[in-house]
Amino acid sequence: MAVDPSEEQPSPPRARTSGPPASDPLLARRAQILATEHWGLLAARGTAQSEVLTRITIYLTLVSAGLVTIGLLAQATNFRDWFAVAALAILAFLALIGLMTQTRVFNVAEEDLMYVVAMNRLRGAYVDLDPAVEPYFLAAVTDDEAGLQRTYSFLRRRSFSHLFGSSALFIGVVNACVLGLLIGGCLALAEVGIGAAVSLGVAGGILFLLGSSAYGMWTYRTALRIHRPLRRSAAAPLEGGSRRERAVTSRRSRAHP
Repeated sequence: MAVDPSEEQPSPPRARTSGPPASDPLLARRAQILATEHWGLLAARGTAQSEVLTRITIYLTLVSAGLVTIGLLAQATNFRDWFAVAALAILAFLALIGLMTQTRVFNVAEEDLMYVVAMNRLRGAYVDLDPAVEPYFLAAVTDDEAGLQRTYSFLRRRSFSHLFGSSALFIGVVNACVLGLLIGGCLALAEVGIGAAVSLGVAGGILFLLGSSAYGMWTYRTALRIHRPLRRSAAAPLEGGSRRERAVTSRRSRAHP
């Protein structure tokens, strides 16, 4: 008996897939390449941080040894003869090493900024490969300034305490004290009054600290001005909002960069 084709039951529609299967070897290869780059950036960042902390430790050891040496010279010479020249030479040496150390601290801070930018961009690539993993990233998946701030501080916005306790400000304060002592000692050796020498030494140290802080801020702003992010954050605060709202704003920011 012939069956009318029009009477046959239609086959159920096939489920549409929004993307390639999870076992796609191309996606697996891309994820492996991204993970390798991510581990390389983490290793480079950790090496830079360890190196600069070692430099700071060496400098502080030299400062301590230099001040002890000046004290021993004062006892041996009774503050006469060649004591002043030797003390100023030691302070000048410490000031030079301090400036070199502080320069390295600023350079490592800029390198750390670059590493964070690169890793934020890689997390954005992870989200492109598998959007379902985005809610599990505490660090940002955007490589703009807002993404940098979120990666540096997950739970709350960065405040003055982060700057006040930073290594850059710490080494700047130490260098300001050393330079203040050097300036005051030079003025005292030039037979300037003790009060004026102390006042000018303190003023010189404060000016150095302000100048170094301004320089550090300038390098930070310049790096951000040169950088061109690929993925921008939504115009929403870091805190607040439900996960659904944050996900919606994140999708909108990617759709309308």
